[in-house]
Amino acid sequence: MNRDNLPRFSGPNRTGELQFNYMDRLVRRDLRVARAEDITPRYRRVVLVGDDLADGFPIARFAPDHVRVFFPHPETGELVAPREQPDGSWPNEGGTGDPIHRDYTVRAWDPEARELSLDFVLHGHGFASQWASRATAGDPLVVNGPSSNWLLPENYPHYLALGDETALPAIARIIAEAPAEAHVTALIEIPDAGERQELTGEAKIDLRWIHRDSAPVGEGHLSALETALRAWRPPADPSALFAFAAGETESVKPIRRYLRNELGLTKDQVVVDGYWRRGVGGFDHHDADIDDN
Repeated sequence: MNRDNLPRFSGPNRTGELQFNYMDRLVRRDLRVARAEDITPRYRRVVLVGDDLADGFPIARFAPDHVRVFFPHPETGELVAPREQPDGSWPNEGGTGDPIHRDYTVRAWDPEARELSLDFVLHGHGFASQWASRATAGDPLVVNGPSSNWLLPENYPHYLALGDETALPAIARIIAEAPAEAHVTALIEIPDAGERQELTGEAKIDLRWIHRDSAPVGEGHLSALETALRAWRPPADPSALFAFAAGETESVKPIRRYLRNELGLTKDQVVVDGYWRRGVGGFDHHDADIDDN
């Protein structure tokens, strides 16, 4: 891909809308597990290190970017991933099978320790969850990207961040990195009370955990998250609010419609992403087709 003509943006982003700063080139990083930390019974943080982090990592403030993570095959142990060649091509190497990969939001980057952290939901199925549940020091992993920093606007007085447990890394970043003078409301649907995490930031935080095992689901609603959103009282001035939502694809569609059609937020005030789709293995969030209006 010729990246010369892709958008560039240097923050802080005070444009009122999402901005993209594309990297000059896509970088492959061959990393290994330094340690794995259980945050909750179903949530695990894997901390990665490696020589390919010696020059840093292109993380940006208030930009919960995705990286593409390549995993070893669970049976053969082959870690197949593309590597850039001098001619600009990206052939796979490391084995004969197809690459096994998923996109993840970077949870944290420690520039002094040169440690990159990724969080995994341990839901008991899927190769990424199974890999994370067994991850130990020294295990290899390939991380490509990010392709760009997608910078959220920093000039809103109110932010709404909502999603299920798969959106927690992004929501946690939003809470931690929001402007100090802002007010952030976070609605997070989790399986039960045991999955709560400590999330902090400099902004004024209204953190609301929605326990899937006990929270009500309103008539005609697809999730307890949607019901909680409709019970939330937004700011009187819709132009003062920026909203981010992510989670199961079909469940976030009515959430986007509510934000756009009922609250009256403009397209530039809303970012919604379908991270996974119920019953579909290997779902690519780029195919979520959330923007239906």
